[in-house]
Amino acid sequence: MTLQATITRAVKQAVSKIYNANLDTVEFQSTRKEFAGDITVVVFSMLRVIKGNPVEIGTSIGQFLVDEVKDIKAFNVVKGFLNIELEDAFYFEVFNAIKADSNYGIKPVVENNDAVMVEYSSPNTNKPLHLGHVRNNLLGYSVSKIIEASGKKVYKTQIINDRGIHICKSMLAWQRFAPNGSDGQKETPNTTLNPELTKGDKLVGYYYVKFDQAYKKEMATLIASGKTEEEAKKQAPILQEAQQMLQKWEAYDAKVVELWQTMNHWVYAGFNVTYKNLGVDFDSLYYESETYLLGKEFIAEGLKTGVFFKKEDQSVWCDLTSDGLDEKIVIRSDGTAVYMTQDIGTAIQRIKDYPDVGGMVYTVGNEQDYHFQVLFLILKKLGFSWAKNLYHLSYGMVDLPSGKMKSREGTVVDADDLIRDMSATAQTISEDLGKLEGYSASEKETLYNTIGLGALKYYILKVDPKKRILFNPKESIDFQGNTGPFIQYTYARIQSVLRKAKTSHASAFSANAIKNTLELHDKEKAVIKQLQQFPELIQNAAQQLSPALVANYTYDLVKDYNSLFQNLPIVMGNDCNASIQFRVQLSKSVGNTIKIGFKLLGIAVPERM
Repeated sequence: MTLQATITRAVKQAVSKIYNANLDTVEFQSTRKEFAGDITVVVFSMLRVIKGNPVEIGTSIGQFLVDEVKDIKAFNVVKGFLNIELEDAFYFEVFNAIKADSNYGIKPVVENNDAVMVEYSSPNTNKPLHLGHVRNNLLGYSVSKIIEASGKKVYKTQIINDRGIHICKSMLAWQRFAPNGSDGQKETPNTTLNPELTKGDKLVGYYYVKFDQAYKKEMATLIASGKTEEEAKKQAPILQEAQQMLQKWEAYDAKVVELWQTMNHWVYAGFNVTYKNLGVDFDSLYYESETYLLGKEFIAEGLKTGVFFKKEDQSVWCDLTSDGLDEKIVIRSDGTAVYMTQDIGTAIQRIKDYPDVGGMVYTVGNEQDYHFQVLFLILKKLGFSWAKNLYHLSYGMVDLPSGKMKSREGTVVDADDLIRDMSATAQTISEDLGKLEGYSASEKETLYNTIGLGALKYYILKVDPKKRILFNPKESIDFQGNTGPFIQYTYARIQSVLRKAKTSHASAFSANAIKNTLELHDKEKAVIKQLQQFPELIQNAAQQLSPALVANYTYDLVKDYNSLFQNLPIVMGNDCNASIQFRVQLSKSVGNTIKIGFKLLGIAVPERM
């Protein structure tokens, strides 16, 4: 039980016994430096259930705590604040429990409980992954790791949006605009003369942009001939041809399906390279081209039961107006499916495949908030009990100093380019700081990648998922402040301390339980208090689906440790007194907790920097 949990229980007992009142919550804050104490209880917040002078109330509760709680040795009251002093024995007991657990904070997975499925990435197969996808992947992967660390079984998955009008746009543009090679065949990732297009997802994305360029030219021509902009959007020949291609695909036209399969496999190969470089993976993959059929089946059943209805043009809709929403189309008038169709089918198929799943988390940008409101409501109307446990992890967009990214116009930050650039930036800054003496070329390359990816991931994950991000690559790679490299550097510093201790102070490095034989410094207590919060922090992060809680906790822990490191000796010459022994062990636990915390964020930590 944490310090706050212990005191909370005792304070509630005190209020019940002394004032015959029930206190729902106990508010804490850090003790101000000018007052004695290790933790402060806010008495003011109790006045809503206890009437009286806050100093008198604090004094009564403080005396109760001293009398009843073993490790509370003294207290003082300043206005409405009860400052509590703890015995050093409490900190030693807490610390020895922490240092004995190599997986500190991680709860074992309970197999017989409901599992959670986390969906992330879920790209369209008409373009490479970009910075927006990077935030999606990092959030989804980290959330899955945090939920697992809280004790639940997790399945990581994605739905690959491999069908639809956007796919046909790339296919049609490739047919029209791809040059022929010397063999008379159109260019592929293996035959292209453009080195930037040898990765399949980039080649397909290139033709998606080419489609948009041609589409805009045709629109301009139609508008010049007297058409309205809305008419031009619908009547542009290249768009109409793409729509016809989609209809042929859904009718299983052999040539269209063959081209679709070929170009999608180019994209899959490209995606796999990006996922590997980014350090994310999946337990299962679903394809819209398969799950939309199941969605159609259940929509047909829903038509019979009144969940859906047909309009005169034969399109199928769900009327959600009585639920405060509007009417939502699920099948177009030409019989083709929409995103909602496949999302219905995908959700149902996942539960069929993984019956132990009790809930699903969809990691999707906040521009789709309404879509998921509708999806979850439709699934409830279809009678699925698990629909009440569906959650949309809605995150804010990623902006650049130059403005918003636009895939159709090709003004995006490519994920592969970003990863490479982050590593290059890490190299430049590391060399400028002169931090890499004695490294081989391969060791330097590995370290640059570790620092660059760590900077990227931490910069994105430290922000509350709901907030937009203005991404500044150079700002993210800084060895000072709330950044990934700063925390990585502290971890490497700790490993240096441990290596030195192992060489010169073997007893300090391998000590067992630390005995209560010395007086603890306030900075040592501060580190232990931070460490003690880690298990509860993981549970809170899992409940809130927020890697930002883990990221910023790790930074706070590092700040407290660095303050200790700068003010108290840890390894000095041949001296190995009890204090040195304790601080070496404390350093070891801090390093372990940093490593675990960063692993939950998908970030590696270097042994030396």
